[in-house]
Order: sequence, then C-alpha cells, then structure tokens
Amino acid sequence: MIVTSAVRHAAAGTAALLLMLPAPAATASSVTEPMPPAERFVDPTRLHRTGTQVAPLPGGPSAPSSVSALSWLVADAATGEVLAARNAHRRLPPASTLKTLFAVTALPRIAPERQHTVEEWELEGIGQGSSLVGVRAGYTYKVSDLWNGVFLSSGNDAVRVLAAMNGGWESMSHQMQEKARELGARDTRVVSPDGYDAPGQVSSAYDLAIFGRAGLQDPDFVRYCSTRYADFPAGGWSYGIRNTNRLVTGADGVARYPGIIGVKNGYTSGAGNTLIAAAKRGSRTLVVSVMNPQSGGGRAVYEEARTLLDWGFEAAGRVEPVGTLAPVRLRVKAAAAPSPTPPRSGPRATASAKAVTGAGAPGQDRAEQAQGGHVGRAGPGPAAAAGVAPVTGPGKAVPREELPPQPWAGLPLALVGSALGAALSLWMWRRRSAGRDDREA
Repeated sequence: MIVTSAVRHAAAGTAALLLMLPAPAATASSVTEPMPPAERFVDPTRLHRTGTQVAPLPGGPSAPSSVSALSWLVADAATGEVLAARNAHRRLPPASTLKTLFAVTALPRIAPERQHTVEEWELEGIGQGSSLVGVRAGYTYKVSDLWNGVFLSSGNDAVRVLAAMNGGWESMSHQMQEKARELGARDTRVVSPDGYDAPGQVSSAYDLAIFGRAGLQDPDFVRYCSTRYADFPAGGWSYGIRNTNRLVTGADGVARYPGIIGVKNGYTSGAGNTLIAAAKRGSRTLVVSVMNPQSGGGRAVYEEARTLLDWGFEAAGRVEPVGTLAPVRLRVKAAAAPSPTPPRSGPRATASAKAVTGAGAPGQDRAEQAQGGHVGRAGPGPAAAAGVAPVTGPGKAVPREELPPQPWAGLPLALVGSALGAALSLWMWRRRSAGRDDREA
C-alpha cells in the first residue's frame, strides 16, 4: 500500500508539473520589429512668430516671395507637418472658409438621404448680400442636395436649414466652437456659422488648414468639396449649379489645378478673399490656406494657392518642418449619433440669430457666386478627385508586450523525464509483485 501510494503521488505530481510547463517562447533576438520613425524636434513656438517661416535643407527651395496674402500655410495632409507658413496664427475674418468647420461639425450628424421640408423661420436672419443657392420654404430637399448648395454655391440659405436641423443657429455656433477646440484650433471664434462677417469672428491660416485636413478624412466631405457641377432641386424641376472654387472648375480665367480635391473658397468685404485648397500628386496630399491677398484682384487667391501648392510638392523632402498641425481626433460616437429633432417654434429659435448676423456690409459673399450660381441643366459632373480616400496619418509602432517571469520557466526537461521514468518503474515493479502473489495464492 505504501508503494502504491508513492507511485500514485509521483505520477500525479509529474502530470501536474508537465501541465504547468509553458510552450517555448521566442527569444527577443528572434523577433523582427519595425523601428519607429525617428522623431524630429520642431520648435512649437516658431509658427507664432511673424513673417515667413521656412527651413530649407541644403539645396532646398526658399519660400515663394510672390505671395501677397496677409497669412498663409502649406502642410502635408497625412503627417500634419507644416512645410512653410507666414503669420500662421494671425487672427483674421475667415469668410466662407468657416463653412469647412461647419461641415466637419455637422456633416456626420445628419444622414445624407434624409428628406426635409423647409419652413419659413429656418431662412430668417440671413445676412444682407449673402451668397444663396436658392432654398425655398415649403420645398422638400435631400440633405445631400443642401450640402451641394453649401460646398458649390456657398449658400448661406442651405447653411441656415442644416443648422436648424442640427439644433439651431446658436447651438450650431457652440458645436463648431467645441469642435475647433477639439481639433486644436485655438485662434478661431465662431459667431456666425456661415462665415458672414460678424463682430469678433476670426480664424487663422493655421486653423483653416486644420479644418481642411480634418475634412479630408471624411469621404462624404471629399465628394462634396470636389464636385464641379450638380443639379439643385426646385420643386418639380431642377437647375444646374457650379462650384465657385475656380481651382476645381477651371473657369473665369483660372486654370484648373491638376490633382485638385477642393476644399472651400470665401469672400466678404471684411475678410477679402480666402481659400483652403488641397491637392494630390503621387502619394502626397497637401493642404494650403490663403487669407486676404493684398494684390492681384479677386483671382489672386487662386493663383497664390497654386504657387504654394507647386512649391509644396517641389519642397517635399527638401525642407525641415517648421511646425505641425494639431492631431485630428474625430469622435466616432458623435459621427454615429442620430440627428437632433429640429425645433418647431421657428421665430423663437432664430431670435438670437438675427442679432448675431446684424453686422456686415451689403454685398458680402456675392463675389463667390459671380461665376457660380445657376448655369442651366448642366447635370451632375464627375468629382474632381473621385475615389479619393480619406487622408490619415502614419501609425505608430506598438511596444512588444513582455511576459512576467515564471518560476518554472527554467526547470530542466531532463529532471521532469527522470521523475516520470522513476514513477513508471515503481508502477511496473508493483504490477509484477502483485502477479507473483496471485500465482502463489
């Protein structure tokens, strides 16, 4: 009995020990891991300095001296690296380029196929001289049609209706302000979501580039801002509208830019001409922002953006970054949220909006539509960058997880084999002894 008990205990202990032994793990030297990209030091205060900021490598190009805009910036849309800038954080009126922030904020919250019948109160408070796409009370529109009105015709009437569908004018201003802070755009103050001149409403070339870069991550945003022509409904018929961004359409004496994606142009008497432009060449996408050129007339903003894009593609890899755009973190939860229920008491919902948009000189924004507007039944045209994927930055290497030390990890397998062999020998000896006892009996 003593021998049998010893055999059983030895066998059980050996089995338990074998179960505890882990599979052999790969050593650190046998695992090949990608090396993380080398971090380059970028002075975070440099973009806050006045004047032109650029850091060419030996043989690299200097920043273009022909750009007359009060503020401008050139950045890589994927990495966020700023290649060059002038007065990047100077706060200036943004005009309709602020609609880019409006779209980044509101576009994910309203389903594009949703139908909406416009009420009179939703069109109240539109600033005098605003650019319009022709939204009419009592007509039913798809949300996607209203977004075409925003991006192509810079329609402040379409902005009013979409804002009403997303909580109202005042709520929309607060939402846009929160989104700007979330994206790291600290120079922007939102007063009128459509970009109409209003006391205290400002942005900067740095912030506008952030908004453009954020928009490029949304396929719907890319589709709208790159569309050249579309049909806009008007009850039982429709009429053609054309994108007022001349770099997209190649109209009015401005040549279309190769690889152009969009994004948004603007004009008011207080802001002058403003523009966010993005273009792709090869595997690189650039975003530029231009605010208030001081020479060259109303088309100068497009030609100066062209100059900056050309310079940026030439300078890629030949200049050190002088700054970086804030990391873009779009809230997935917000994008999936259902559309808020539109307020039903119209006059009350827009009372504060009238006070907000009371400022501004007549004739503002009309220059945006000078060659846009209605162009007959041109029909929907191809997007300038059909199939352009949202731009994302490079990923980061994830550190290897290390296993905690285990007390049995270094136990020699020979010892285990010896213990198992001894247990089997004892068992076989006991069986032979038992057999002899049976025969003798």
